[in-house]
Amino acid sequence: MNRSESKYFNTAVRMDQAFLDLLDQKDFAYITVKEICEKAGVNRSTFYLHYETVNDLLTESIAYMNQQFLSYMSTDSDGMIGKISTCPKEQLYLIAPKYLAPYLSWIAEHRKLFKTALAHPECLHLDDTYAKMFQHVFVPILMRFNIPEQQRSYMMSFYINGLMGIISAWLKKDCQDSIDSLTSVIERCIMTEEDH
Repeated sequence: MNRSESKYFNTAVRMDQAFLDLLDQKDFAYITVKEICEKAGVNRSTFYLHYETVNDLLTESIAYMNQQFLSYMSTDSDGMIGKISTCPKEQLYLIAPKYLAPYLSWIAEHRKLFKTALAHPECLHLDDTYAKMFQHVFVPILMRFNIPEQQRSYMMSFYINGLMGIISAWLKKDCQDSIDSLTSVIERCIMTEEDH
């Protein structure tokens, strides 16, 4: 990264942080470009060099948040992904608690951003996020269960939309229920009859 790219990136980071700070103080609908610029110490032309609208900044913040989660997944410190091909099938879950707890913690920590994103679903880009998760966890598990490739996207839509429905309800309650409690609910929803 050369100096001008670095300066461009640092300016974007300052605007992202200004936006997140403002989001902690007020509703998204009331955040203005002027406020973001003042808080970030940049002028309006700099803002428009990076973004067309405040919605673009919201989209970027969501993308950054999703990337953080995907980074956590790809480190796979305990070798869980490597175990997918060898562990007993009854230990395979499409939504593993190992990944779910950090994800829910991240959501709770950034609940204001998530609530805003749920009100603007076009910013979530769930298809892109979960397509990347497919590579790490979902596809190997579905392969172990001999799920035909043409059926995998339907099954994942079911899981993803169910998960987002539960998270959305949790956010509406301002994440009052504990992460352990929510994880337990999600695990019960994904268990097969044999697991009960």
